Amino acid sequence: MMTSVSRSTDVADDGAQFVRVAERERAAVAFTLDGRPAHALAGDTVLTAILVAQRRVRVSEFSGKPRAGFCLIGACQDCWVRTEAGTRVRACSTPIAEGMRILTGAQPAMTGDAS
Repeated sequence: MMTSVSRSTDVADDGAQFVRVAERERAAVAFTLDGRPAHALAGDTVLTAILVAQRRVRVSEFSGKPRAGFCLIGACQDCWVRTEAGTRVRACSTPIAEGMRILTGAQPAMTGDAS
C-alpha cells in the first residue's frame, strides 16, 4: 500500500529541509540568506547551506512556487540562485563562502524603518 504525503506549496518555511545528523566539527561559515544571517559549515555547497536553514532553495520565477533542487548533481539547472551583487550561481555545485549574500527569489527580510 502506498501512502501519499501532501506538503504545502506556500513559500513560508517550516524549518530546515536538511538536518545534520553527524560530522559537525568543520569551521562555521557565516553568510546572508534573503537578508537574514545564516551559518553553514566549511565545505558545504550553497544548496546544502540553504537547505540546512530552510525548506526550499529558491522560488520559481515562472510559477512563484518553492523549489528544492532536483538532481542535486549540476545537470538539471533547477538550483540557480543569485547573490546580492546579481551573479547567478548553481547552488548544488558552488561552495559556500564566508560573507556570501544569497537571494533565493523570496522577499528579503526588511530591516530598518520603512517610512
